[in-house]
Amino acid sequence: MGNPNDKGRNTRGTLMSSARMLLAAMVVLLGNNEHSASAPTIDKLAVQYVRAADPTAPFSTAVRVENILYLSGQIGVAADGRLPPQFADQVRQTMENVTATLKASGSKLDDVFKCTVMLTDMSHWEDFNRIYVTYFKPERLPVRSAIGANGLARGAMLELECAAYSPRL
Repeated sequence: MGNPNDKGRNTRGTLMSSARMLLAAMVVLLGNNEHSASAPTIDKLAVQYVRAADPTAPFSTAVRVENILYLSGQIGVAADGRLPPQFADQVRQTMENVTATLKASGSKLDDVFKCTVMLTDMSHWEDFNRIYVTYFKPERLPVRSAIGANGLARGAMLELECAAYSPRL
């Protein structure tokens, strides 16, 4: 986890580290040389896209690659499209949105192994933690990073993205 007193000063370094990890994972999955006859390829059936409920959204809600489900960042927007004004309510709604996305993909919170939380105010880090941990079994807390952000979609105070082990049904 990031230092809650950093106030986003190291966001670029953290994002670069995350980007390097994703690139390394892609190299492992795709092989070092995509033009090589012996390079492994991902079967098109091994990648599934879960589209957002809003067909105009410019992203998928989740993508499953083999047995890993990657969730797009979730914010605390309720079903009616409103964002609660209180931080704690946004955290709870965000967690409910993550839970619903996992369920729609045949997974659950127990399957989550990695989360990244983005907070517009790092002074909310402990408040976030108090609520976040209630959604997981104490022995199954995912690894997590916390990043300070100077703005999030729709004016949200936090955004949470997750990855889960999710074999095909």
